[in-house]
Amino acid sequence: MSEFTSAVDLEAAEAEIDLPEIGDLTRYLELMQTIRNRVTVRKFDADYTVPDEHYELILEAARHAPSGANAQPWQFVIVRDPAVKQNISDYFVAEQRFRAKAKMKFPTPDYRGLATAPGFVVVCSDMRWVNAFPVLNDGSDLDRMYKENAERILLQSVAAATMSAHLAAAALGYNVWWVTAIGQEKAQEEIRPLLNIPEEISVLDIFLFGPPAAKPYKRWRRPTEEIVHWDKYNRDYFMSDSELDDWIRNRRHRVMYKDASNVD
Repeated sequence: MSEFTSAVDLEAAEAEIDLPEIGDLTRYLELMQTIRNRVTVRKFDADYTVPDEHYELILEAARHAPSGANAQPWQFVIVRDPAVKQNISDYFVAEQRFRAKAKMKFPTPDYRGLATAPGFVVVCSDMRWVNAFPVLNDGSDLDRMYKENAERILLQSVAAATMSAHLAAAALGYNVWWVTAIGQEKAQEEIRPLLNIPEEISVLDIFLFGPPAAKPYKRWRRPTEEIVHWDKYNRDYFMSDSELDDWIRNRRHRVMYKDASNVD
């Protein structure tokens, strides 16, 4: 267990901050170039090997993500063993087949690409970190409400770190894949032993990256006017239950894996 430093050299900490002048677009435009090109692919060039220093650069970006109460509740397991990658891929392929048999009608991606992803990082968190956020720990209904919110804070914190890693990978020229379908307890039971992860640690995401096996494309994005509200919520873009259900049933599959020019 590493020791934590309680004292902070405020002068040195302040010197680390290096922002541009407000309104200077130079860094913004560079950042947007990376954000727009953070493109998901699900099949990578299996012959490529990620240099160790690239893992270090990417996870250094993740380390600087914001987190509630500065808890930094994330852990990252780099997976380089092809057999372990294959075992994890096998679990997701089995899950994919189950969804099809269960007739979930969900447009599931092809999970076989996990096995050959050059960059492979399992994102974890110790859910006991919820106690770093406001909770009562007295078993009351109010305590339950606070704990639910504390869990949201934790998950948002880990997601921020994962997004930072994605952007760093994109800035290094990689395509990425954010695998999130691992909330089920069965997934935890399958993946933890493969990586010697303690039971107290939850596997939350898998972050894959590498050169693509085929030319990537940009997928559809909602137009700005549908998602940005000025001063108050614009109800012109609010979906009723029936409208949302119709979108999920009849239109979601048209946009999940298509670029804007191919949405039917």
